[in-house]
Amino acid sequence: MRSFRSEIVVEVPGRRGYINITEQVQAAVTESGVREGLCLVNAMHITASVFVNDDERGLHADFDKWLEKLAPHAPISQYRHNDTGEDNADAHLKRQVMGRETVVAVTGGRLDFGRWEQIFYGEFDGLRKKRILIKIIGD
Repeated sequence: MRSFRSEIVVEVPGRRGYINITEQVQAAVTESGVREGLCLVNAMHITASVFVNDDERGLHADFDKWLEKLAPHAPISQYRHNDTGEDNADAHLKRQVMGRETVVAVTGGRLDFGRWEQIFYGEFDGLRKKRILIKIIGD
């Protein structure tokens, strides 16, 4: 069994946003040479998420609207975490809902998806560079 590690660096131009990273993850799978195995994709920041879903702009707007209802950014005084001088408590909560990582099967050297599935990075406290870990294991 072999193991391969790679990183993607992204910078979302706003506080929140969603980036389709499927092509970059598939490129890492190809580079790894793994034909059969598993691919872990992990947001390496506690205010960001990696998840699998449909690449549809309306759905992404729905995520954003729904998450903002669940954990609104303002007023920042509503969160104890922000008593430390931070203003991103809502981003930590949004990440908990959307998840830290995803694992996708690798079959025949390709990410093994359902018809509409894609991998996304969700950012909830952006405006700076963030890293995404890709870890591939298999044969």
